[in-house]
Amino acid sequence: MDIGERLVKALEFETVFTIRFAGLEIPVTETVVITWVVMAVLVAVSILVTRNLKTIPSGVQSLFEAGIEFLESFSKQYFGRRAGLYGPYIGTVFLFLLAANVVPALTPAAAGFGGRVFEPLFEIKPPARDINFTAALAVMSILIVLAGGLKARGLKGWFKNLLHPVPIMLPFNILDYVIRPSSLCLRLFGNMLGGFIIMQLIGAVVPVFLPPVFSLYFDFFDGLIQALVFSFLTTLFLSEAVETG
Repeated sequence: MDIGERLVKALEFETVFTIRFAGLEIPVTETVVITWVVMAVLVAVSILVTRNLKTIPSGVQSLFEAGIEFLESFSKQYFGRRAGLYGPYIGTVFLFLLAANVVPALTPAAAGFGGRVFEPLFEIKPPARDINFTAALAVMSILIVLAGGLKARGLKGWFKNLLHPVPIMLPFNILDYVIRPSSLCLRLFGNMLGGFIIMQLIGAVVPVFLPPVFSLYFDFFDGLIQALVFSFLTTLFLSEAVETG
């Protein structure tokens, strides 16, 4: 399979099974299945970590409490008294995206033997390589921004903010609610797809040794960066929306 065929295949997320309900057929793709698995793992880990909490933390509990304290401090900096309302959402989005971006590292590496290269038995595709996944996350985030702005300002104050700084800016401020989710969606999708393309080019040149080394960057470090960027931009948008002056 050449690079072109690999790229086409990478953008195809096959239907694993179909749910039939009330005469409707709902296809469940690889993206949905991987997303469910990531959510199940995060829920299981949270239950395991919190079921036997100690007054004096140690080990894994200390690590998680340090993370929660950082999230609380970060949220107070941007949301003030509303930190308890929006901080958990930002933290959840970050952990979910990080896990979803890192899970492809579980895909077995290609092997070489006798001058031949053997493809891995299976491939775990990162959900963020599916534009439907990134679009859903972006829409969800912008709905939180919209709801947060309405809650903080009220309907009258929110509409008045659309006229800021001058009434002629109304159509541009409305358009902003379309541009921002599009930006979040395409940035995440583009970066994850770009990393995959680079990995395919590296694999085409040196298919056995270099891919596992570079995957440490593209599967872990780059996945961490994209989760941070998406979460931070959502934080900025939400902070601006709930700021009442």
